[in-house]
Amino acid sequence: MSANPVTTKPHGVSLITATAIVIANMVGTGIFTSLGYQVTDLPTGFSIVILWAIGGLCAFCGALAYGELAAALPRSGGEYQFLSRAFHPCVGFIAGWLSCTVGFAAPIALAAMALGKYLSGVTSIVSPMTASLVVVTVVTIIHSSGIHVGARFQNVATWMKVVLILVFIVAGMCVANPQPVSFLPAAGDAALITSPPFAISLVFVMYSYAGWNAATYIVGEIRNPQRNVPLAIGIGTFFVSLLYIALNAVFLHVTPMKELAGQVDVAHVAANYIFGTQGGRIMSGLICLGLVSSISAMTWVGPRVTVALGQDVRILSPFAAVTAGGVPWAALLAQLAIVITLILTATFEKVLNYVQFSIQLCSFLTVSGLTVLRHSEPDLPRPIRCWGYPVTPLIFIGISIWMMTYQMIQQPRESLAGLVTILIGALLYVISPKKCVEKVTVV
Repeated sequence: MSANPVTTKPHGVSLITATAIVIANMVGTGIFTSLGYQVTDLPTGFSIVILWAIGGLCAFCGALAYGELAAALPRSGGEYQFLSRAFHPCVGFIAGWLSCTVGFAAPIALAAMALGKYLSGVTSIVSPMTASLVVVTVVTIIHSSGIHVGARFQNVATWMKVVLILVFIVAGMCVANPQPVSFLPAAGDAALITSPPFAISLVFVMYSYAGWNAATYIVGEIRNPQRNVPLAIGIGTFFVSLLYIALNAVFLHVTPMKELAGQVDVAHVAANYIFGTQGGRIMSGLICLGLVSSISAMTWVGPRVTVALGQDVRILSPFAAVTAGGVPWAALLAQLAIVITLILTATFEKVLNYVQFSIQLCSFLTVSGLTVLRHSEPDLPRPIRCWGYPVTPLIFIGISIWMMTYQMIQQPRESLAGLVTILIGALLYVISPKKCVEKVTVV
């Protein structure tokens, strides 16, 4: 495996844009959809707030670990790069394989499905599936136009989404008819927090937080990555954690739980209570724009992992092709094909459960790899070190094990599908030539 870092251009991605990518990857499908799957089994305000707080704590602890790894190993590729160095190239290849096939394509498909669902609450002219397909195609075209076009689009879309959420929170807190929900602990909350449904609900929550590691996938395109990547991860994760807890509290504050239970478009339901039917439609339309930001961020980041894999493994070398402006056109098209297939063939909940197990497993191994590298390469330059080590990584590892164990017990089919995908990646690694290839550039 090639260990040489990618040369960083002085006019590359700024700290602001890198932070926007982290926020955009995190704030998307999960926060606008997952509460409906949680309130059925966790019918108290306190248990829901604790659920999202634990998710935020877990994500922030993971972000601290990723920050050290990104500063020490500044090459694009994320888990692919980290796990190859910490454990074995095969482990890194499997992580890269998951990112190339479902790690980004599935979340893009989920965000597009959610966008279609929200858009159906605004207009019936376009079907949800058609809307989903059009959006992912248009966003891919935008990102094929060059890195600076994608950066400008990403910044505008992300900060629009943040403003939208802040408006939603303030309006929700000022609503005239709040629901009789308490966010203080009550009898039975302890049992709920230690129950299997709580652990399964954490799957949805961690999917909502997924994306805090986004900046590590484009290290080579970020200015001063050893400083800016850890900062982008830490700032973005902390900010989003506060947004999530406040927004879920608002959903519960303004909407009866029975109206939220089982609903995908929970923000649309809540918006009807805050702004009325017409105002709810307007907010749903704005949420659609916010989901475009998430689709854009993942469309940008995902192909960079595929390129890194293609540069190192000959059988995947066609996907290393980039334009003179640095656009990974082959990887973009491959990702789009997978996204379209998922939109056409899978349901929202099954895709979410399938992809989250794989994502969490990779993150678990990566944070564990931090400890491995501390022992195996103590002299490795570490411009930024993980704050709170070893406690913070252990918090992330412990919560991940708890969540994945219950997911395998309660959702064996989706977990097994994730393991099968991993085994396919391992088999592909075994049969693939390992000779590195040169970076392929086309005009």
